[in-house]
Order: sequence, then C-alpha cells, then structure tokens
Amino acid sequence: MKQFRLGVIGAGSRGYGWMRVLAHMQNVKIVALCECNEERLYEKAKKLKDEEGVEIPFLTTDYKKLIAHEDVEVVMVFSAWRNHVDASIEAMLAGKPVATEVCGAHSIQQCWRLVETYEQTRTPFFFMENACYGEIEMTVTKMARDGIFGEIVHCAGGYCHDLRSDMARLTKDDHYRGIEYLKRNSENYPTHEIGPIAKLLDINNGNRFLSLYSISSKAAGINAYLEDDHPMKNATFAQGDIFTTVLKCANGETVTITLDTTLPRYYCRDFTVRGTKGMYEERTNSVYLDEPHRKMEADWKGNGQWDNMATTYMEQYRHPLWVEYRKNGTKGGHGGMDGLLIDAFFDALENGTPMPIDVYDAATWMAITALSEQSVSINGPVPFPDFTSGLWLQKRPPVDSVYNLL
Repeated sequence: MKQFRLGVIGAGSRGYGWMRVLAHMQNVKIVALCECNEERLYEKAKKLKDEEGVEIPFLTTDYKKLIAHEDVEVVMVFSAWRNHVDASIEAMLAGKPVATEVCGAHSIQQCWRLVETYEQTRTPFFFMENACYGEIEMTVTKMARDGIFGEIVHCAGGYCHDLRSDMARLTKDDHYRGIEYLKRNSENYPTHEIGPIAKLLDINNGNRFLSLYSISSKAAGINAYLEDDHPMKNATFAQGDIFTTVLKCANGETVTITLDTTLPRYYCRDFTVRGTKGMYEERTNSVYLDEPHRKMEADWKGNGQWDNMATTYMEQYRHPLWVEYRKNGTKGGHGGMDGLLIDAFFDALENGTPMPIDVYDAATWMAITALSEQSVSINGPVPFPDFTSGLWLQKRPPVDSVYNLL
C-alpha cells in the first residue's frame, strides 16, 4: 500500500478533527501543517503530538509555502471557506492532488476558475461532501436506482441546524461563518443537502440544473438570541432566517433546498425523494409506497402504506458499501460518513480512478450560493451555468470501485 505524504491547510476544529482521523490511517503521513493563526498552529501541532503521537516536521502560516514544500505530495484544505478555492487552485497548479472541505462560492467566476484549472492541469481534485456517503442517503439512492420509488419527480433537502451559539462567536469581523451571515443573504452552505440529491438525479451525468430561484425570510433570529451586552446585539444581519431555493433540472425534476440555521430547531438534513410509486422522508425516517407497487407484500403486516425505514427496509436495501462497513466497524466522525469519504479519496488516488465527487460536482454545488444571492437580489429566477460545457449529456460508465457514487 502506497503511503501518501500530506500537507494539511487549516488547524481549526474541523481541521484538527480530520487530522485525528488521518493520524490513524496506515496509508498517509502528515508531513506539513499550515494555519494562519500562528498561536493556534503551534498549539494544535503540540496537541496532535501529545494526543495522537504525530510529530509534524514542517509548520507554516503561509499555505503557498506548504503547497510548494518538496515533501508534500497531497494537499488537504480544511481552512476557512474563503480560502478553499484559492488553495485548491494553487495545489492543482503545483501538480499536487487536493481534497477540500465544503463551502459555498462567493462568485460564479470562482467556480469557473476551479474548473478551468483542473482542465488545464488534470490534477486530481476531490470535494469532501460527507453527506454523499451517509447510510440513509446511499441506501435511498440505491432504492431509487432499483426503481422502488418509480420515476423520480422531486427531491428536497435542507441544512437545518441551530447555529445561533456559533453566530454568538462573532464579536466583530472576525469569525469566518458569522461574517457571511452579517454581510450576505444567500444559501451559504448548500452542499450537505444538494450533494446526495445531485448524485441521485445524475446531475452532470446525463442531467443538469437549468435554473434557480431563491426567496428569503427576514433576519430576526440572531439578534433575538444574542444577550443585551453582546457587541453584535444591534448589528444588522443580512442573512434571512429561512432561505429557500428551488432548482429545475434538464430531465424535468425539481429540487427544493432550505437553509434554516438561526431559529430554534432540531438538526435535520430533510432528505426527501418523491417518485411515481412512492417516497422517502428523513424527518420520520419513513417510506411510503403505493400498495399495488409494493415489493415486500409477503412481509407486510400493517394496514397502511407507511413503514419505518430502519425496521422494514434498511436490512433489505442497505447499500453494499454500508453492509461491509458495518461488518468491519465504522470509523471517522458524523456516524461514519467521514471514514468512507476519506477512504474514497485515497482509493481513487491509489488506483488512478476518477474522483467520485469531482471538480464539476464542486463547482455546480458551490455555485448555488452565488446564484441564490443573485436571485434574491432581483427577486426572480436565474439561469444555472453548465460547468461541464456540454459533457453532462454523456452519461459516464460506473467506475469499478466500492466508493462509486454514480
């Protein structure tokens, strides 16, 4: 097994969490770390040595120096959102495979730069959207491909996560997430919800998004949450509390995604799939099928058509990757999604196969942020760019890999 020498950019909470996972992987070695906050850089490097037994030989506050370092073979980007695209482009230009954490784009031009750099260099690029490897998402996608729901007509998703305590960390222009909420009104974190849906609907692989329309509620949640003595208590936040986006697909499907992070609520990605024979709904983790189209009549003991996913369908339809994963033991955070995600990246690198979440996926999913901001500003729909320049019409053959998402 080849061992990859890694350069890691970003040592915040997400970056350090990923380094703890990487520290226990036999096929990787962290040889360099970059963090713009010098105090945090040395603090996290020491913590990694003390807690995980990993000593990192090269430390820097300049991500370009990390990428240029001769010992670094592969670059992993876990920094603040605003740096993801620039660091990824720098890595590709240096000919070093790169994996980057998720975010939304600040401009459509930024997405095109990412795609054009990849097409110029053909350096492997991987977008780290872990929800694509969620057990429910993969299993429901398998059910959809097996025809259980009939012809798919509509999907929905959401990033529904109470982040008000995170927003309270914004005391001035000093918190990467908070500054987005202060100055922009957009679907600022679209990829958790759109990633699994895009894979299910074959976006960029025989299908694509044609147009986007967004609408926003007023912004009241953060101000109501902050204590009276908080320095941002009377700040004017641009980000609406409930931000809804509708997308139209070339093959006729519609998609609705919702950003809901600044009002009291439970966590949910609101993953929903609607077809001509039935549906799946994450909120109740339930499947509903038309009685004439049921695939499990012999096992049906209820009087209705609703059934719980976990108790009735999961064992029969669980995605093969998750069958094996559960047998051998899950790893990584977020219920095991992180472990599958990181293995998918290094499996593709080692075998020279296409990245299961590639640069066209990244550009398309990240573009939703900039497009949604445009749509809200004009109170109307906007056309969706084709980052594949027509290649979406050619349905790609499945890759011979257990991590394939096609």
